[in-house]
Formats: sequence, C-alpha cells, structure tokens
Amino acid sequence: MRILVTGGAGFLGSHLCDRLINNGDKVICMDNLFTGRKENIAHLSQNSEFEFIEQDVIEHFECEVDQIYNLACPASPPHYQYNPIRTIKTSIMGAMNSLGLAKKVNARVLQASTSEVYGDPEIHPQPETYRGSVNPIGIRACYDEGKRCAETLFFDYYRENKVDIRVARIFNTYGPRMLPDDGRVVSNFIVQALKGKDITIYGNGEQTRSFCYVDDLVEGLMRLMNQNDQTGPINIGNPGEFTILELAKKVVEKTESESQITFHPLPGDDPLQRQPDIALAEKVLDWKPTIALDEGLEKTINYFKEELNSH
Repeated sequence: MRILVTGGAGFLGSHLCDRLINNGDKVICMDNLFTGRKENIAHLSQNSEFEFIEQDVIEHFECEVDQIYNLACPASPPHYQYNPIRTIKTSIMGAMNSLGLAKKVNARVLQASTSEVYGDPEIHPQPETYRGSVNPIGIRACYDEGKRCAETLFFDYYRENKVDIRVARIFNTYGPRMLPDDGRVVSNFIVQALKGKDITIYGNGEQTRSFCYVDDLVEGLMRLMNQNDQTGPINIGNPGEFTILELAKKVVEKTESESQITFHPLPGDDPLQRQPDIALAEKVLDWKPTIALDEGLEKTINYFKEELNSH
C-alpha cells in the first residue's frame, strides 16, 4: 500500500514509518520539522520505498495514497504553547487537508487524537463515551480544543461525505526519539537524572499518569487503521497507572543518579489523573500493551544516554 504519514519525522511518526516500511508498504513522510527531526528518519532515506516531503499540514497537499495517518501536531506543552494560534491551526487545517485528500483519492484516514480531549476528567478511568472536562480558554486549550475540533471534522466528513475514517485517542506515550527538551515528564526526568540535576516535580507528585511504550502504541494504531468494524474513537494507551512521584523514583533508581527530587507549583489546567479504559481496544482490535513501564524505561534511558553522549 501507499501510505502518507503526516508528522512522520516526529517521535511517534518515525516509529510508525519504520513499521510500515518493514511491512513492505510505500511510505510518504510529511513533516515541517518543527518538533520532528531528520535524524529520526535518516536510516530510511536510502530506502526506495520511502519518500520525505518537508511541508506543513496547514498548507494544501496532494498525493495518491491508500491510507493517511494524520499525526502532525506538537504534543508537549512547551511546544504547543510556543505558538498557540499555529497549534490550533495545525490541528484544524491538518485535519481538513487530510480529510480533503482522503475524500479526493478515496483513502482511509486515521486521526491521531489524544486523551487531552477528556481534559481534567471527573470519571476515572476514562472510557470513550466520556465527553470530557476541558477549559476552552486556558493555556492548554490550543491543543485540547484543536484536537476536539479535529474529531468533530472527522465525524462530519464521515457523515456528510462518507470518508473512511479512524480516530485514535492516544494516552501518554514514551520511548526512544522523544525530544530531550520536550517538557514531557518521562524525558524530563530521564535527562535531569542522567545530568545529575534536580528532578523537578510540579505539584505534590500525587497526580497520576499512564505510560504506554511507543512500540505498543504503534501496534494499536495500525490495528485500528486496518480493521473494518469501527471508526473509533478508540483509546490507545497503557492502563497501568503511576503517580508522578513513583515515576521520578523509578527513573532515579534505574539511572543510578545522585539527583534530588524537588517540588514546584503546578502549571495551569494540569490534569490530576489520566488512565485509559481500553476495553474497546481489547475487544475490537484484540490489542493491549505488552511492555511494562520498567522495561520501557530501560530502553528509553539507554537511548537518552547515547543522545546525550553524542551531543
């Protein structure tokens, strides 16, 4: 198959490109390299089945493809808050351009949505039926509401134009190729620990997150794309729930770091808890994560060790 991956040079996108190429698919990777990196896809550049296009999803694009994975959007708070208006444009125009192309060439299109559509949830864990609790005027809204609007567009194109859609709600994901400065908790803690700096926890560390290793996540996305029963939205994430403090302690232990844990004020609209209900993914996709946090952290720590040594 010919497959377009928007945001294909990013953390998630580059792992997806790897899997698709290994499957024997022809991959067109599109990325504006804001948070994506050429290094993430450099090993694919000599492959005749792989093509890289440096372009922003906000701009119109056309290509003949069978499937589109729309992953393009900065996903960590420092990156999406750097230019909030551009972030919301990326979500909305990226969705419209992906859907427009899918309609034109009769392709199936998958939207990489997010657990952030649930906001600061009053229901725990979060099932797909939960409508969320998002502050539409807060500092995270450019991302949260942009992603919510993208889901709206996907279902409107599905109802109005019969476009073949899939919607995945991705929960916290980690692994090699995360940016060291992306501000996400896993990369933050690992980089701080490896450099022997204080580990910075915002709030009291009792807020919870559920962390899914990137290989599991990519497997879930591909299963969602390639089944014919469900449009989604379907939660893809790891239901294993940990407090931020537990994560910090694990990282310090695994890196054998001298780092001290320090506490700082919580930023605005930071969700207190986050845990996917994955019953639907288990039923429809026969999917559940296989890589435990301890194993995934070790792989990620090894990646960051190499990254920090090479720069």
